[in-house]
Amino acid sequence: MTYLPKVMMLVAGLGLAACTNPDRFGAGDGSAGAGAGYGNGSGVNGGYLEGSASDPRSSAYFNQAIGDRVLFAVDQSTLSAQAQATLDAQAQWLMTNSDYLAVIEGHADEQGTREYNIALGARRANAVMEYLISKGVASSRLRQISYGKERPVEICSEEACYAKNRRAVTVISMGMTS
Repeated sequence: MTYLPKVMMLVAGLGLAACTNPDRFGAGDGSAGAGAGYGNGSGVNGGYLEGSASDPRSSAYFNQAIGDRVLFAVDQSTLSAQAQATLDAQAQWLMTNSDYLAVIEGHADEQGTREYNIALGARRANAVMEYLISKGVASSRLRQISYGKERPVEICSEEACYAKNRRAVTVISMGMTS
């Protein structure tokens, strides 16, 4: 029964996380809470559902419209022009939405040893993190982690699959505001 306290802490933490925004359902008049200052000032969000992919402040919008990942060439951690364009958009979004934190995950394809791919994933995550910092995102809002080849999005022994796994993914979450 050693799992019971851990499960209870997890449930309590999730419960508290769900209560971080008192006006998250738009029930207020738009003058208080985290939703203040957005929309057109009348409590209406300009025709989009708050939190949806059409809400420019939402993580769904970030993932779908901005793009949450950049791809790399074989055995490389150098950012391509296309990757830099995506990261420019990510940096702009993060600067506009300062309540969010980001974890940059570095990934590799399944070729090579576990140790090599962990190191390569770390270099990729670091390249993305350093680029975002150079564009003005505060380093205190960013973390990095390498998964190497441990979390593939595609599993097969073809270049098309390998290419999708050579990536860095920016995972955003609401941060603690004071």
